[in-house]
Amino acid sequence: MRYIELGRTKEKMPVIGMGTWKYGADEKREIEALEAGIDAGAKFIDTAELYGSEGIVGKAIKGRDDVFVASKVFSSHLRHDDVLAACDASLKRLGIKTIDLYQLHFPNHSIPISETMSAMELLVKQGKIRYIGVSNFSARELEEARSVMKGNEIVSDQVEFSILTRDAEKGLLGHCQKEKTTLIAYSPLGSGALYTPKYAKLLEALSAIGKVHGKTATQVALAWLLAKEEVVAIPKAASKEHVIENVGAAEIKLSTDELGTINAMIRRYSKAPVWPGACSGRCSSTRLSGTGVPRPGSVTG
Repeated sequence: MRYIELGRTKEKMPVIGMGTWKYGADEKREIEALEAGIDAGAKFIDTAELYGSEGIVGKAIKGRDDVFVASKVFSSHLRHDDVLAACDASLKRLGIKTIDLYQLHFPNHSIPISETMSAMELLVKQGKIRYIGVSNFSARELEEARSVMKGNEIVSDQVEFSILTRDAEKGLLGHCQKEKTTLIAYSPLGSGALYTPKYAKLLEALSAIGKVHGKTATQVALAWLLAKEEVVAIPKAASKEHVIENVGAAEIKLSTDELGTINAMIRRYSKAPVWPGACSGRCSSTRLSGTGVPRPGSVTG
């Protein structure tokens, strides 16, 4: 496994972690997948109170102290006391005393960001979380949150980013690289869209490059992301086989020519987010609350 530093901390992060969105269909299989990923070096698991997967993650990491656990507080829980209560509930479901990375799942412009971040910093002081991150924040929203911090850094921003969904490259990625903020890429394989007939030619090109490295198209698609500074990826840990394949992407070092070939192929496949700014493709603009907060049923990843 390859590692990078988390933000400006000295914390070493594996470049491949595991996502747990839409967990719960087959708990035994999901726990086995997480355990296999941990053993293979993907010792970074991302979950959220919204996902309903914290309990499953807790079972997979029980008795282990070598796994970096990230969770998220939902946007309807960003009042000061709500943040504290949500964290306590997540800790209980996870069965741990401290969450390594606690993230704001979405921005909520109806609640002062200073109020939310005050609670997040209190959680650090109490030892309930180690690092503070955000998710689905634009560069502007990230800096607004950073400007109200009193003594802690925002170390990461988790957004949708893949070979098919490249909106992060329109300013956010460059900002994160400049500020040494880790960009955590969710849905790094385009939520399965890469394997549809629409992208057959792209998949063929990725497969051809993969053959040179003795790797699969999936691994090349992940390696394309990992070639970017400050980026780690959290593909969903769907099965033991998929997890092992995903971890193998960390071994690939794509050449300049190979990256150029991939970039030339994917220019025709640009995908805009449904709701630019906060959701970055995770929720439908027709299913928002009156305050602009995504409803739980609208989140897709």
